[in-house]
Amino acid sequence: MKCPATIPIFVKQLFPNEDFPVTNADFAGSPGSAPAQPVDGDGAPLEGAELRIAELEAKLAAATAEGDRQREDWLRAKAETDNVRRRGQEDVAKAHRFGLESFAGALLAVKDSLEAALAVENPSIESLKEGVELTARQLDSAFDKFAIRAISPVGEKFDPHRHQAISQVESDAEPNTVANVLQKGYLLNDRVLRPALVMVTKPRSG
Repeated sequence: MKCPATIPIFVKQLFPNEDFPVTNADFAGSPGSAPAQPVDGDGAPLEGAELRIAELEAKLAAATAEGDRQREDWLRAKAETDNVRRRGQEDVAKAHRFGLESFAGALLAVKDSLEAALAVENPSIESLKEGVELTARQLDSAFDKFAIRAISPVGEKFDPHRHQAISQVESDAEPNTVANVLQKGYLLNDRVLRPALVMVTKPRSG
């Protein structure tokens, strides 16, 4: 039997007119090379493929579990958000319906005083005056409690945001100064409920 080293020479002697790129490496394995392992259709060793499949299945299971957990967290957060929104809507609705409850309660004492004054038979002028003064004090107390303040700007510079001028009067004072208040205005926490009706100054003619 010919050794692998003489096989290329023997082939060339049989076919002298043919040029075969034959070398010793075509008939001898690489030094120290191990026998080839069986592979699957993708060229990967069967054992490695099975291991890879197991790893992918484990990762898929972990990803599915994580997805389920995050979905539960999202559903829980959504439910809490819906509850907060619903409670907020209920609070707003209650505020609209009962926002004036305290103020209305404060006005009941004023109404009681008016009814008591009207129930007096043959009242004297003095008793009527006292009753009106008491009622006015009760109303002022209710206004103070709910931050309602009067606007009475005599001598102040005219402010179009708080005053409504209905006429002008000649005066030696600086022009556009409030000379007279015909009707008080009112503020609620610095917001104008009603502007004051005023007369403002203008320079004297001539």
